[in-house]
Amino acid sequence: MAMKVSDGVQLSTERLLELYHQMWLVRYFDEKVDEFFAKGLIHGTTHLCVGQEATAVGACAVLEERDKITSTHRGHGHCIAKGAQADRMMAELFGRETGYCKGKGGSMHIADVEKGNLGANGIVGGGIPIAAGAALTSKMKNLGYVVLCFFGDGASNEGSFHEAINLAAIWKLPVIFFCENNQYGMSGPVKEMVAIENIADRSKAYGIPGVVVDGNDIFEVMKVTEEAVRRARQGEGPTLIEAKTYRWKGHSKSDAKKYRTREEEQQWREEKDPIEKMAARLIGDQIASREQLEALRIKAYEEIEAAVQFAEASPMPNPDTITEDVFA
Repeated sequence: MAMKVSDGVQLSTERLLELYHQMWLVRYFDEKVDEFFAKGLIHGTTHLCVGQEATAVGACAVLEERDKITSTHRGHGHCIAKGAQADRMMAELFGRETGYCKGKGGSMHIADVEKGNLGANGIVGGGIPIAAGAALTSKMKNLGYVVLCFFGDGASNEGSFHEAINLAAIWKLPVIFFCENNQYGMSGPVKEMVAIENIADRSKAYGIPGVVVDGNDIFEVMKVTEEAVRRARQGEGPTLIEAKTYRWKGHSKSDAKKYRTREEEQQWREEKDPIEKMAARLIGDQIASREQLEALRIKAYEEIEAAVQFAEASPMPNPDTITEDVFA
């Protein structure tokens, strides 16, 4: 059995279940990270994407292996969705040498160039010009790949956002600017930071399409992203997508979330959970049973537990290697 997501995307049952399993991997990874930070077993800081699983998994689901992404400080879901190994990611957060950056980068600096992940970024909006540059490379060298650029609502007010989109629009670069609008830039609501209703409306200033989508509906995310990818690959230039979603946790591990109500949080959790939304669609369309989906949830949980064991058993980096892989 297959499901038609859009004119360009038809997914098999196997692929749909794989995406459902992937969303649980993203959620369990970040919930486990949250647990370990609370216990003081992971140091530094982290920004969790619990509640935003459909944006990362849905957007990356329509990419090809050769395509690239740029990520953000809230990037664990992007990494997993683009094919990163949860055990090496967990090892990176634990500061172990088996991590993606040999334990030196931590949560905000995971990269996996082999899978097309050009890296998370601790600088708000820092990945946007990188994405434009990678797309320029693809166009000039006729490499055929597109670049999917993730960024948050707060980054849409940075100069890098406007500069990169303007350049990409002029040169018709194969890049998709994907804004994960989770309603809050740190502790401030979007409505107090942007004078328009939709961030995607800014696309009009650059002469490119702008699309608003329910960021908690993986099928809608796949549909609009596939259309943008197809457009970019055909040489028609960039698209600005705004996926409206919600982060269940605070901005970072030290955020007490005093700027929003518990009632608001409960409403998003109970009525707009992206994983439950996908489950209801799969069951309703007779793609899978509740039992099958429960088995996939358990599988994801066990994989994250195994990733923790791998990380804890991995060695710490040798202090003598501190200057290796460092560029000036």
